[in-house]
Amino acid sequence: MIAASRPVQRPSDAKLMVIDAHGAIAHRARASLAELLGPGDVVVANDAATLPASLAGVHAPTGAPIEIRLAQRASLDPRDVREFVAVVFGAGDRRMRTEDRPPPPALHEADVLVLGPLRATVRRILAHPRLVALAFDGTPAQIWSGLAAHGKPIQYAYMEPSLAMWDVWTPVAGAPVAFEAPSAGFALDWRTLRALRQRGAAFATLTHAAGISSTGDAELDRRLPLDEPYGIAPSTAAAIVRARARGKRVVAVGTSVVRALESSFAEHGRVRPGEGIARLRIGPETPLNVVDAMLSGTHEPGSSHYELLRGFTGDTTLRRADRELEAHGYRTHEFGDSVFVERALHSRFGAFRRTALAAAGAVR
Repeated sequence: MIAASRPVQRPSDAKLMVIDAHGAIAHRARASLAELLGPGDVVVANDAATLPASLAGVHAPTGAPIEIRLAQRASLDPRDVREFVAVVFGAGDRRMRTEDRPPPPALHEADVLVLGPLRATVRRILAHPRLVALAFDGTPAQIWSGLAAHGKPIQYAYMEPSLAMWDVWTPVAGAPVAFEAPSAGFALDWRTLRALRQRGAAFATLTHAAGISSTGDAELDRRLPLDEPYGIAPSTAAAIVRARARGKRVVAVGTSVVRALESSFAEHGRVRPGEGIARLRIGPETPLNVVDAMLSGTHEPGSSHYELLRGFTGDTTLRRADRELEAHGYRTHEFGDSVFVERALHSRFGAFRRTALAAAGAVR
């Protein structure tokens, strides 16, 4: 597939591959997305805005240049910005492939990292020389100010121009909690949302701290996705209960929405409003109890996002889809084309998939 190398969120020629519950594949214009929805369906998107999570700086003990990419924190609380998990690289910049980035100098507990106006201290090495827990100096206001002044969006070498923050915010972006853009939401615009309403479908949001998609290290990539905080509004949980009670579909815009909803159900036996931590890793052996279909970007085999697709449809169908994506010139990565995939009829699903949500009747 061709990497989308320009930060254009809604190009007029954007494509949409549709994989239905029987494994049949069709090709449409992405502008026709609303035509796939019907009365009573609910579409759920991630309203997280993207943080400036890439910070260039210096490893103070050696003076060596580094880049850190923030990758995880404990909650969505805007005051909770002192401690992060981060991936650390050595010299280089966004023009170098992530896989080719050299490692950082040897990191040790209590090492100081100078990151523009910010200073951070390494608290722990997390069983990999590139992955650390760190703590920033200063108050939350000082840390937010430093991130805004010095941080940049995480960017990969296939993207030609430098990304601005507004390039990586979706049209429904709210609180800045995502480490990389919840990019499936780039497909949305107000015309699409109006068309959904005209077709009788509901639209709702949740907030999920979408994590990084690649570390450049195969061993570390196998640990993705990391545990990620999320928040579900009571109105969103209630919309899901109504859709399920009426036998309608829950459609997730992006893998982060799938993970938040299914993690909530796995922990509580229902989609519970409030905050939580998405620990569930979704794949072919994971029952899908909430989500019936997903709008996603096109993902390369082997990525954590691609593994989640295997929770919706079989490997044989995905191999056919990969060939079709290649043959029809689909663009991949965050500014690429889209895939709409329904949960396959033969896929695994939880014993309480319909009964537990419908029997709830209302959100407790």
